[in-house]
Amino acid sequence: MDRVALRGLKARGHHGVFPKEREEGQTFIVDLVLGLDTRPAAADDDLARTVHYGIVAEEVVAVVGGEPVNLIETLADRIAQTCLKHEEVEEVEVCVHKPDAPITVPFDDVTVTITRRRV
Repeated sequence: MDRVALRGLKARGHHGVFPKEREEGQTFIVDLVLGLDTRPAAADDDLARTVHYGIVAEEVVAVVGGEPVNLIETLADRIAQTCLKHEEVEEVEVCVHKPDAPITVPFDDVTVTITRRRV
C-alpha cells in the first residue's frame, strides 16, 4: 500500500473536559498518513484517480474546528472516519497533537495516534 502524508495541519478547536478548554479553545495539530494504491493515478497522471489531499486537509480542519468533544481520542476517530469517506483511501493513521494541554508540569506535547481501515 502506498502512503500520502499530511503533517502539521493546524486548526483551532474547543475540545477538552475542562470548561476553560471549551470556552477559550486551543490549537490542535494533526498528522495524517493515508494508505491507498497510487498506481492508477500515476499511470494516467490523473488527480481524479487518487485522493485530493488539499480537500482532505480542508475537511480535517473543519472537523477540528467543529463540534467539541471531550477526548482527543474521539477527535482522532472523527478525523479518521472523514478520511475514509474518500473511496481511494483504504486506511489512515491519525495523530492528534494537543501541545497546550492543561498539564501542570513542563511538557512538549500530548498526542493520540490511531489507525483505522476500511471495513
